[in-house]
Amino acid sequence: MKDVIDVMQLQREKGRLRVPPIDYRQSQSHFTATRYIFECGVKLEAQPLTIATAAILYHRFFKEADSSNYDCFLIAATTLYLAGKVEDDQIKIRDVINVTHNTLHRGSAPLELGDEYWNMRDAIVQAELLLMRMLKFEVTCVHPHKYMFHYLKTLEGWFNKADWRKVPLVQASASFLQDFHHDSAILDYKPQHTAIACINLALQVYGVRVPIVDEIEGLEWFSVFCDDLASEKMWEIMEKVMDVYNKEPEED
Repeated sequence: MKDVIDVMQLQREKGRLRVPPIDYRQSQSHFTATRYIFECGVKLEAQPLTIATAAILYHRFFKEADSSNYDCFLIAATTLYLAGKVEDDQIKIRDVINVTHNTLHRGSAPLELGDEYWNMRDAIVQAELLLMRMLKFEVTCVHPHKYMFHYLKTLEGWFNKADWRKVPLVQASASFLQDFHHDSAILDYKPQHTAIACINLALQVYGVRVPIVDEIEGLEWFSVFCDDLASEKMWEIMEKVMDVYNKEPEED
């Protein structure tokens, strides 16, 4: 359990630090590119599921493609633009261009409608077609989010209100899920299983026992929601989530 506690300690320590803006040009890792997706997505005021879709599309693309052959930040920008269409979230290509360019080149002014702008626009449009072909036009995603919030809503009914309000289980579960999107390992598991693992990680971190269910020997709380998830598999996913924090590069 010490490893689980260490995860939360790491989050608290980073929260207290004033982390400077990242110079994304210094790293070409998929972790950094996914963080770039999240930062740009927030700046674009994209919906959370749109950003999650972009991250999933990014990982799916590089599962099929050789990363040395592609600019990971161009692919990241393209996944945001494509995810906006997939999730019916109106994101203008000009906004994608300006936000992603400014985030990659800190302090730069919005691009004028000149050669650099049109070259980047053409690159995103061409990369979008490449993504679609590489993924065989299968770009819809079934996210863990809808399962997670259904499970959490049900769990809330099992607790008395005072106990439920004592700990931020919803926020912690959602935070772990978001962070897991930085790793391509999220593609390896069913969304229902990922949702349960993130919730259970939050329960373990805060030392919370699920009422009634925990009192029945041999019965796991999540068996009510999912009958094909073994405890060993759940802990495997939890370890993968925790591994994300070890992959995060140190800032200078």
